[in-house]
Amino acid sequence: MTESIAEPAPGTAPRGRRKRGPSLGDVAAHAGVSTQTVSRVANGLTNVEAATRERVLASMHALGYRPNHAARALRSGRFRNLGVVMFTLSSYGNMRTLDAIAVNAATAGYSITVVPVERPTQKDVSIAFSRLLEQAVDGIIIVIEAHIVDGADVELPEGLSVVVIDSTQRPDYPQVDNDQALGARLATEHLLSLGHETVWHISGPTESYSAGRREEAWRETLEAAGAPVPEVLHGDWSTATGYEHGLAIAERPEITAVFAANDRMALGVLRALHEAGRRVPDDVSVVGFDDMAESDSFWPPLTTIHQEFEATGRRAVELLIAEIEGRPEPVTSTVVPTRLVVRSSTGPAPR
Repeated sequence: MTESIAEPAPGTAPRGRRKRGPSLGDVAAHAGVSTQTVSRVANGLTNVEAATRERVLASMHALGYRPNHAARALRSGRFRNLGVVMFTLSSYGNMRTLDAIAVNAATAGYSITVVPVERPTQKDVSIAFSRLLEQAVDGIIIVIEAHIVDGADVELPEGLSVVVIDSTQRPDYPQVDNDQALGARLATEHLLSLGHETVWHISGPTESYSAGRREEAWRETLEAAGAPVPEVLHGDWSTATGYEHGLAIAERPEITAVFAANDRMALGVLRALHEAGRRVPDDVSVVGFDDMAESDSFWPPLTTIHQEFEATGRRAVELLIAEIEGRPEPVTSTVVPTRLVVRSSTGPAPR
C-alpha cells in the first residue's frame, strides 16, 4: 500500500517549516513605495512625507512586518535600551520612580534593563555596571544611595551616558532629585505653626542621602525657630521601625509632634499611638513623607510631604536620551519641588 503525501496549498509553508515573515520589499510593494522609503520609516527618519509615512505604517501593520532592531543596532551603534541600577525594588519611592522611567522610556522608543543591587556597597554597584554593559545599553540611570556612588572605588562606565537620581558630590554627571530639604522644612514648620514646642523626628537609614537631607533640614528649621532640638530616632523606612518608636513615644506625654521620614514609618507610629490610647491629632500630631497612594486612607488620614516621582523619572529619561542622541544639556542638578499635603493627622498642640 502506497502512502500519499499531500502537497501544501499554494501560498502556505510546508508543514513543520516556519513561515517567512514579510520583508522590507513586501512592505514596499504593498505600499507602492521604494524599499529605501520603508527603511526610512522603519528607522524613524523624518525625511518622509506624512501621507507616505502613514501609508507605509498601514502596510507594516497589515502585513505584520516587524523592523529588525538588532540589525539596526549593529548599523547605528545604538541599542535603544536604557540600563537602571537600583537599590531595593521594595520601597514605595523607588517603585514609583522605576515606573516613571519605564513609561517615559517606552514613549521615547526605548526599552529598559533593570539590575537590582541587593546591598548598597561599592563592590555590588560595580558588578551591576558590568552586568549592564554586557546587556548592550546606551546609557544608565542610577537610583541608589548617593555616597556609595561618590566613593572613589566606584568607577562609573567611561564613554557611556549616566544620569543619577538622588544626589551626588560628583559634578560630572546630571542629577535629578526631589527637594528633600524643602519637604522636611515644610513638615517641621507646619507642626511648629500649630503651637507645638518642638518636633521629634524619626529618620531613615543613616546611609541614605535622602534621609540625611531630611534630618538636616528638620534640625536647621528647629534651630532657626529657636525650638529645642530633640535626639533623632533612627529608623529603616519600615512600618515595624515606626511602630517600635511609636510605642516609646506613647510613653512620653511631653512629645506632641512627630515628623517621620516616610509614610510607612508614620503608619507604624499611628498604630502604636492608637494601641497606647494616645489620640491623633488631639494628643500627638504626626507628619509623614512621600504621599503614598494609601496615605489618605490611614486613620486618621495622614498629613505628609508629596514627592513628584513621575516628574523625577521623566526628567532623568529626558536628560539621558538627550545625551545619547547627541543633544546633551549642560551638566546640572534638577531639583523637583515637594509640597505639604495637610490632612487630619495634625492639629493644634494640646493645652
